[in-house]
Amino acid sequence: MEMIPVPYKKNVFFTDDSSVTIKGTPYLPFSMSPEMEVDFFTETEERSDIAFSFRVYFGKEVVMNFRKKGNWGQEMKSPAMPFRDGQPFELVISVKQQEFQVTVNGTPCYNFTHQLDPKTVRMILVWRDVSLTDVTPK
Repeated sequence: MEMIPVPYKKNVFFTDDSSVTIKGTPYLPFSMSPEMEVDFFTETEERSDIAFSFRVYFGKEVVMNFRKKGNWGQEMKSPAMPFRDGQPFELVISVKQQEFQVTVNGTPCYNFTHQLDPKTVRMILVWRDVSLTDVTPK
């Protein structure tokens, strides 16, 4: 299976019912505090607004947020940890009418209400301590 370089960037255009499927594995044991971050930027550069930031502190918590005009919003944190130490995962982030829905390994896990219009998303960035085998926007 071919590995995808990290950080991974891809230009995208979202509509209602768009989704991104990310397959990978944390490359450090959870005892070493690995992280993964998925950001949905409203332009094709990293200093732009972020409609959705999904950050996994493997073995600890998930933090979701957005960034508008350089300012971060109120973090939403969840201790729910469907990711398993050393195990591959399939993460699907779906764009619904009112929110982003996040599924891990086929199980719905998180929701994040839209703070910025998801139709303005132009780039995704997946980065930090993960090995990626697939990133597929639909």
